[in-house]
Amino acid sequence: ICVSTVTRHRQLKMYYIDNRTCKVIIADYQGVHRAGLRMLLSQIKNVELVGEAVNGQELVRRSSELSPDVILTDIGMPVMDGIAATKELVRRKTGSRVIVLSAHGREEPILQMLEAGALGYLLKSADSGELSEAISTVYHHKPYFCREITERLTAIVSKNYQSPVKATISFTEREKEIMQLICHEYTSKEIAYTLHLSKRTVEGHRTRIMDKIGAKSIAGIITYSVEKGIYKK
Repeated sequence: ICVSTVTRHRQLKMYYIDNRTCKVIIADYQGVHRAGLRMLLSQIKNVELVGEAVNGQELVRRSSELSPDVILTDIGMPVMDGIAATKELVRRKTGSRVIVLSAHGREEPILQMLEAGALGYLLKSADSGELSEAISTVYHHKPYFCREITERLTAIVSKNYQSPVKATISFTEREKEIMQLICHEYTSKEIAYTLHLSKRTVEGHRTRIMDKIGAKSIAGIITYSVEKGIYKK
């Protein structure tokens, strides 16, 4: 099972949905892919498929109607692609967590989807176990990236260290510490405990960081930290 994050391999942590039903919508132009996802989702406990979409525009509309907890979406769709749809869902503050399902792990679409607000990224070769882990992780507002995607992001980090980009935004040392811990998948409560701060103080720092970089989600902080070399293993 792929349990990588954008920062490091950690001891396997299982996240449960606590007997609540996690509502899911899938979006993919190709019917065969939707059929495959339906089959995989049927094998996962406490997950209910509440809707499907064949393009980004339909995904946005159905998400507004059905209020899913998690969205599984392809990138390349007609009318409106997955990137534009994710941006619109974030703009509308639907609260749905987006997982990208892609046939490849190219650098550009990975960064575009993370910047748009996606919280997870899987390849379409994922099995039901991996899909279950991803859904339960993002359901609890934590980022999830499979090994192949983590390797691509790690390559971006290495490239930035070799050819550092001059920072255009300044951060305090405390903000950098918090950004690094966010990349290491720490929650606000865990960061507060680690840095001996209150949870409210941590959340205030996180809000200021997001304002500085124009991020709309934790995934945006992770992407920025990776691109600018703030992340440290």
